[in-house]
Amino acid sequence: MENLAVITGGTKGIGRALAEKFALNGWSIVSCSRNEKDLKELKESIERRHKRVKVYYKTADLSVKRQVMDFTDYVKGLQKPVQVLINNAGVFIPGRIQDEPDGVMEMMMATNLYSAYYLVRGLIGDMLNRKSGHIFNICSTASITPYINGGSYCMSKYALYGMTGVLREELKTSGIRVTAVLPGATRTASWDGTDQPDERFIRPEDVADAVWNAFALSPRSVVEEILIRPQLGDL
Repeated sequence: MENLAVITGGTKGIGRALAEKFALNGWSIVSCSRNEKDLKELKESIERRHKRVKVYYKTADLSVKRQVMDFTDYVKGLQKPVQVLINNAGVFIPGRIQDEPDGVMEMMMATNLYSAYYLVRGLIGDMLNRKSGHIFNICSTASITPYINGGSYCMSKYALYGMTGVLREELKTSGIRVTAVLPGATRTASWDGTDQPDERFIRPEDVADAVWNAFALSPRSVVEEILIRPQLGDL
């Protein structure tokens, strides 16, 4: 049977590191992004280096419900059992609640929370039938630590963290494991232009390694949350 992991936002940063990690271990990947060129590069790069691995993809903007549902239908249309779902797609726009531009809250909630909600609802049925699967939600230290200029981003990540806890309780007797991943400052494209040295950041590959190690445990155990911070402390 083909091992299949759905990883949203798999072309860059933590998502790309996750796709590379699972592919290295022989897993095929289904991913989405707003940029088709990046998705094609992901597919060509991974399939060139891992001959038995397939990368399936669909262009989608996960801030738009219809496109989330289209991506869900695409995954189901592959007619392959999804064993791992990693809700990684997200967006960060800094700002304070009182002066964020109108629409920022709705867009971040749609991308960071609602997309995960709809994907879980759309793909959970097969996991329930098989009584197995693992769902990872990529939250953030902003899920537990509010900060100035976090605004709607913190709100959306707090909500995703809460959703993950609810899922864990709902699914723990169903054989489906649920894990919240809370990385601190990670050296991704969102930090391009910073004057901070790379040593102040988590490597995306470290997050991917932690996720893989949590997945690799026996079905008798679950890592309920993974909290990772830069060794030198939060930025």
